[in-house]
Amino acid sequence: MDTVTLARAFFGTSLAFHIIFATLGIGLSFMVFLAEVLHLWKKDNDYFIMAKRWTKAIAILLGVAIPSGTIVGVQLSLLWPGFMKIVGQVIAVPFKIEIFAFFLEALALSIYVYAADRLRPVTRIFSVFLVAVGATASAVLITSANTWMNTPAGFQMKPDGTITNVDPWKAFFNPTFWSTSYHVVVTALMTGGFAIVSIAAYKWLKQRNDTKESTIHRKALVLSLVVALLFSFLTALSGHTSAQKLHVHNPAKLAAAEGLFETQKYAPLAVGGYVDPATHKVKFGVEVPFLLSWLAAGRFDTEVKGLYDFPQDTWPPFYTHLLFNVMVGLGTLLLMIAAIGLYMYWRRMIRRGDSYPRWLLWILALTGPLSMLSIEFGWIFSCSGRQPWTIYGIQRTSEAATTAPHLGFLFFMFGAVYLFLAVLVVIVMKSYFRRNPIQKDIERYLS
Repeated sequence: MDTVTLARAFFGTSLAFHIIFATLGIGLSFMVFLAEVLHLWKKDNDYFIMAKRWTKAIAILLGVAIPSGTIVGVQLSLLWPGFMKIVGQVIAVPFKIEIFAFFLEALALSIYVYAADRLRPVTRIFSVFLVAVGATASAVLITSANTWMNTPAGFQMKPDGTITNVDPWKAFFNPTFWSTSYHVVVTALMTGGFAIVSIAAYKWLKQRNDTKESTIHRKALVLSLVVALLFSFLTALSGHTSAQKLHVHNPAKLAAAEGLFETQKYAPLAVGGYVDPATHKVKFGVEVPFLLSWLAAGRFDTEVKGLYDFPQDTWPPFYTHLLFNVMVGLGTLLLMIAAIGLYMYWRRMIRRGDSYPRWLLWILALTGPLSMLSIEFGWIFSCSGRQPWTIYGIQRTSEAATTAPHLGFLFFMFGAVYLFLAVLVVIVMKSYFRRNPIQKDIERYLS
């Protein structure tokens, strides 16, 4: 494996590991905020118990998010020195501000975790609101750098590589900043909702008798399903907007995502299948006539550029089509499951007074992992679809990567560290909640 490929795999693995904790930090803190608001509004301590227990999970996750995020930051300089040479001159702003966003998140979470029982409800709500703001701001600031890589702005580069006319704020607010940042936030909130859906559904399966514990799990499931459904729908809308941005700013990426080789009006949308590199056709896919043109710009006669319009050495990899389909497919599936879950709750439990179907609870228990997979595939699609560019149209990945040897050994060592941290998170989570069962909180706050 060559150095560039190793550097991509190394950094991609680090980012894929960190993104789990960063995403849950946003989504779960928002769920805690909602639970605290409902506790204050309804005077129902069930929601306080939810918030308290979910916060403990956030604190454990943050313990891994900090070192994994630090590793990603350090690897940017070690693995991509050519990229950082340009970044340092143009778009260092979000990296600097992100430190303060993280500081706000950590400080507010410390106050909330260690002083929740001694704070007034309004103060608790404000503190956990700051946690959510800090986590969200941190993600948005880093997303700004990623969007700049896709749609670079705020500088000019001379033929000799000299950077001139730098405008850091124009680079920060590049053409795809708003749409992509919004997409990142709503997908994180969706994932936070589905994470709670999984846990509540599984716990409710284990507590089907009419107890206080089962009541709390039922309330948690309904709340998280509402959040998951809302933000799944917003994710779909924001994904459509992102696709329209690709049509304008990254047409080669859109063409690769759809396996479109010839520029055409009334372009079909290819669903499923794979791109055959020999024939340049999508095999075993289903074509929906005219739909790609309509999705790209809202008109069936929109001309969509195909890969033949671009030099072949700048084509994104053909597996981009598969990544795009899996990402969209998982998002659509999750939206449907959330809608069915809420509909069945209204129909079976509210209208009929019947029990919730166990088969559906088992399906709902899978939605958390599925939502994380959709996040992972989305980021892989975003970065792989930009290849062979690190900075689209300006710097190739081969020009940005390190030339240092022995990356394979470091890749293996860091992979072992990530595996150890993942196992450690599971062990700590299980150990804490086994020693602090929900019954203890019920006896303390409801008796």
